[in-house]
Amino acid sequence: MNISILQPEVPHYRISFFQQLKRLLKGEENVYVYNSLKSSKKQGFNVDVSDISYIPNIKRGGFLIYNPFYLLNSKTDVLVLMFHFAHFTTWLLLLTKWLHRKKIILWGQGISVKRYSNEERKPNLLMKWQLSLADGAWIYMPKEKEQWQRIFPKKPLAALGNTIAGAMDMVNYQPSYTKEELKQKYGIMQDVIFIYCARFNTPLRRIDIWERVINELDAHKYGFIVIGDGESKPDLKKYANVYDYGLLYDDSVKRELFAVADAYFQVAWMGLSIVEAMAYGKPVFTFKRTEEIKQGVEYDYIRHGETGLLFDDYSDCLNQINSINKQNINEMGSKARELIRISATPSSMANNAYSLLEKII
Repeated sequence: MNISILQPEVPHYRISFFQQLKRLLKGEENVYVYNSLKSSKKQGFNVDVSDISYIPNIKRGGFLIYNPFYLLNSKTDVLVLMFHFAHFTTWLLLLTKWLHRKKIILWGQGISVKRYSNEERKPNLLMKWQLSLADGAWIYMPKEKEQWQRIFPKKPLAALGNTIAGAMDMVNYQPSYTKEELKQKYGIMQDVIFIYCARFNTPLRRIDIWERVINELDAHKYGFIVIGDGESKPDLKKYANVYDYGLLYDDSVKRELFAVADAYFQVAWMGLSIVEAMAYGKPVFTFKRTEEIKQGVEYDYIRHGETGLLFDDYSDCLNQINSINKQNINEMGSKARELIRISATPSSMANNAYSLLEKII
């Protein structure tokens, strides 16, 4: 089976998925990107360019026109295109399937994370039309896959999940020292430690609420490890219980800091940091998705009381944190790690993707 896949870019965390999918295909896997290396790096992506081809395109006001002839290789059986209504060429390829005779899979969530509350209730009409024309779709998470399956009961769909490279290494990581020894090593003395590992690059992270929580919680009991930098990062030097490591490139130190932490805490706009935290055995504490609180697709890995805690609002956040005990946190952390082991590895993603390919060919 030979496939051609179109993506904006190929971040380093996606490489393992493509490698494992290629092994399953036992054929050609051609990956094309429409964002330049320069623009991808400007957005903060650590991208891979090996075995990847750039497809000429024009972007105007959020709309994309790309050269379809790069994808229409005579050997290609399936095109995997972005599930995105603003890609004009994708519409052209969908409407001319009778001519080029390629199977088309759409890959994406089909619901905007910024408009999730509205589109969860009423999916975008253009997205519905686009999916109706496709032969199938790779949807990231089971919740959204089930939503689209109710609309198109007979449409072949697969929930791939979403993950990062090295997820199993994180799942299997065992520190060389005890937690108490590591806390002494890094000078972290509080009883309960939260960790934050993400960029400070958008107001959607709701750092304003995050700072309010730091201010309100007992600084002698609760400590906060911070890994990350960005233009919206506040001055953290004023907090005696915040341990700021900024941009951290030493993976051995990063892993030990995750081992020190009891739970991952981020108010909003969470994505693959959920997978990373859970892989290290840390339950994820965050706010429920609402009109005001935006969350990424990986939010659905958080199961309240099992793999993390979901807060209704600021007061609920403080109440739940102050009432939970370390045993509950550790139990949730174990369940979080096991969820990643079973459902969120590059191998499981590739298997889910390949199962759909087999159905439509």
